[in-house]
Amino acid sequence: MTQSPSTDTEYALLHRMLRIRRIEEALASRYAEQEMRCPMHLCIGQEATAVGVIAALDEDDHVFSGHRAHGHYLAKGGDLTRMIAELYGRVTGCCEGRGGSMHLIDQSVGFMGSTPIVGGTVPVAVGAAWASKLRNEGRVIALFFGDGCFEEGVLHESMNFAALHALPIIFVCENNDYAVYTALVDRQPKRPIHGIAAAHGLHAEEQDGNDVRAVLAATGDAVRRARAGEGPQFLELHTWRWREHCGPELDDHLDYRSPDTHSAWLARCPVQREQARLRDESLLDDDRLQSMEQAIQREIDTAFEAAIAAPLPAAENMYGHLHAQ
Repeated sequence: MTQSPSTDTEYALLHRMLRIRRIEEALASRYAEQEMRCPMHLCIGQEATAVGVIAALDEDDHVFSGHRAHGHYLAKGGDLTRMIAELYGRVTGCCEGRGGSMHLIDQSVGFMGSTPIVGGTVPVAVGAAWASKLRNEGRVIALFFGDGCFEEGVLHESMNFAALHALPIIFVCENNDYAVYTALVDRQPKRPIHGIAAAHGLHAEEQDGNDVRAVLAATGDAVRRARAGEGPQFLELHTWRWREHCGPELDDHLDYRSPDTHSAWLARCPVQREQARLRDESLLDDDRLQSMEQAIQREIDTAFEAAIAAPLPAAENMYGHLHAQ
């Protein structure tokens, strides 16, 4: 990918963010039907981090994620119908209906998995980066996690190991300032997260995680450094989730986030921001935006129909995939 997006890339960035937003909104609206029985962590408001980072990767690069993984899965090219089927517990799901929202995987496009265990994919991603280096594959690994994960010991141990061995991995911290309901200021001393990563020996910086072009540019530089053998990279991307920590609803009534701060972040919507930018550049008009919206909606409707029509797993197969064959 290029650091300064072409017109086609700029349009694609908006399309990918809008697609994730509309898919997440569809999931939120249908969740109340009680047919998707798995817990669900939506990434509405954080689309620019997933799209900007992954747009800077090559197809052969790998991505690992955590519990809020829908956007990462979709941005890496994960199959939408298989994702929806997984949420409905269908056998055609990407984990055959066994994992739900927090266990997404599509190895065919290099999305290597997600997990509800905070920090669970961190050492696995570092191991993948080590394997890439030992095998001289030239592959870069991108690892997504939240600011809450920064308090897990395994992350610091893994950063230390990655720095020691100059591994080709990008640690991507999506800092939305909250671990469930607790603000960062109430959990950590007053210090920048990326500063601690730099102290571990990583090339570290922070960016506006709601500016998809800034994220793309920063990640492009990080990918080039990692691929050139300059060791692990760390990006702290400041962003904001709009919905509740877990579930499809709004939780403003809980008053754990300042209404003024929340409103300010809503005004920095990454999707609307890119739409406005493209309009200013005469690259987007109402007709083209409407066409984009209609195409996305058709894809979503088709995916839901196919997922819901798929069979549930057979009870006699429930013990499968527990052990290596």
